[in-house]
Amino acid sequence: VQLQASGGGLVQAGGSLTLSCSAPQTIFSNADMGWYRQTPGNQRELVALITGNGRTNYTNAVKGRFTISRDNAKNTVWLQMNSLKAEDTAVYYCKAATFIRNYWGKGTLVTVSS
Repeated sequence: VQLQASGGGLVQAGGSLTLSCSAPQTIFSNADMGWYRQTPGNQRELVALITGNGRTNYTNAVKGRFTISRDNAKNTVWLQMNSLKAEDTAVYYCKAATFIRNYWGKGTLVTVSS
């Protein structure tokens, strides 16, 4: 099972990007969805999380700039990223966390030029 993530790219500092990730309905409907990011030599870190009923959580570094949302009818989760900074440069991954297991998508590279 593969989650499909897209939306990465190159953007100038202060700009915006929106990442999206879709999953099979059988997984999405039972999952908390999260966005993670990883830079070379560092561990993957949680960026934002949204539960099945819409409760959200963000790492402090992105609060007020990033917004996670989901549409359960479309089996899709988005990460709206505004006011991007050079330090947001990373490979971003989406994750579906169910009671049984976690599912990861392939990463999408976000590069923010200063």
